[in-house]
Amino acid sequence: MLGETCPMTALRLFAPLLCALPVAVLAQGAADPTGASAQGDVAVTIYNNGQSLVQDERQLTMTPGRNRIEFPDVSARIRPETVTLSGPGIAIVEQNFDYDLLSPDKLMDKAVGQEVTLVRTNPATGAETRERAKILAANGGIVLQIGARIEVLRDDGLPVRVIFDRVPPNLRAKPTLSVTVDAARGGAVPTRLSYLTPNLGWTGDYVALFDAAKGAMDMQGWVTLTNNSGTTFSNARTILVAGNPANGGGRRNWWQSGSGAIDQAGTESGPRERLGDYYLYPLERRTTIANAQQKQVSFLDVKGAPARATYEYLNPWMGSSAEPLSASSVLKFSTSKQGGLGDQLPAGTIRVYMRDARGDPQFIGENSIDHTPMGSSMALRTGEAFDVKVRPTVEQRTRKGASRWETRMRYTLINARPEAITVDLAQDGLWGDTRVTAQSVEGRRVSADRMEWSVPVPANGAVDLTVTFDSRY
Repeated sequence: MLGETCPMTALRLFAPLLCALPVAVLAQGAADPTGASAQGDVAVTIYNNGQSLVQDERQLTMTPGRNRIEFPDVSARIRPETVTLSGPGIAIVEQNFDYDLLSPDKLMDKAVGQEVTLVRTNPATGAETRERAKILAANGGIVLQIGARIEVLRDDGLPVRVIFDRVPPNLRAKPTLSVTVDAARGGAVPTRLSYLTPNLGWTGDYVALFDAAKGAMDMQGWVTLTNNSGTTFSNARTILVAGNPANGGGRRNWWQSGSGAIDQAGTESGPRERLGDYYLYPLERRTTIANAQQKQVSFLDVKGAPARATYEYLNPWMGSSAEPLSASSVLKFSTSKQGGLGDQLPAGTIRVYMRDARGDPQFIGENSIDHTPMGSSMALRTGEAFDVKVRPTVEQRTRKGASRWETRMRYTLINARPEAITVDLAQDGLWGDTRVTAQSVEGRRVSADRMEWSVPVPANGAVDLTVTFDSRY
């Protein structure tokens, strides 16, 4: 008997573990399927876009001439076309990636047309009976030929085990890359296997505790690693790269870029290590990045950075709203070295908390940020204000000529809070050569199609902003 037995039901083959069946071992020493990792000295460079570079240094024993080498424990999502194997005096002839992994179902599928041994146990006496059977089909159920009869295994709860004579040669216990090389000499050869893999990435996660009374916030920054590559990388030297390297998709379109949280991009340089146009975040210690795992590592811890809460409202076109709409709650802060967080921020999500009357921190909202240079001015929208409303109204629209119109807008800002506030109100959709001919509060043109006003609103009160636009249609 060459292997452990496996329990079976009528429709599905179940096994908590398929134990290691004897397999022909190559000269290079394939790893035991249930043993420790066959990886060598592993270094992993992880990018924001879910792609990573794996570099695996292994000491291999070769004979002069052609050698076939197996590399178990590579990523199950390896991109074979990106593989390189370097070492003194070796040249790659051919490579194959075997990803059909050993499992009870796969073992039964590959055994169709072959004979196995069925072991049935009498539940009353415990006596076992054994007989040879040929597997005819494994399509949603197991069909067997036992002697002259055809039998379908039923889900009747009776204990049945199956003993396989061997493991099919094209089934692997682990994702395995096989490489055929020409070696100039024999003996131990130091090699480096490098490849790209998707499904191993990271993002920034931030927790901000905002103190409105002090006008300050504490910010904790984490990098969150996620490994869905199908492989664990043990005791790996790990470097995180903040940036968006191209991945065959070409230039990002304008509607794909940015999160809207950067009011003004910074111009300050930070001390972190760079790689071309990207920042590097090397982990201080080696770490094991387990498959199907999230891992968090702290990289930012700032106390008492200046911050303030404000309100914003955007009217997307020169039109009326049937009812008052909530303004956005906005947290404003800086990433500057002086008076800010003092660091560049990798893309991710900022989650904001405030202390309630009992002193307990409570979640008040979150939003995403893009890669943010140091020295940037930030406006993080955390939600909709309950007590601050804005209602835009078209009071009059008059034709002024063949292609010009005059539009008089009134924006009613309502504040139900017990303190005075300021609302930053923006009007979008200023097409063509739109001009402002009258306004009750002085505004500023921030782009070709947007005007902004900072409007003070008294406590428990309301105020109107009136603006007249001259537009071409």
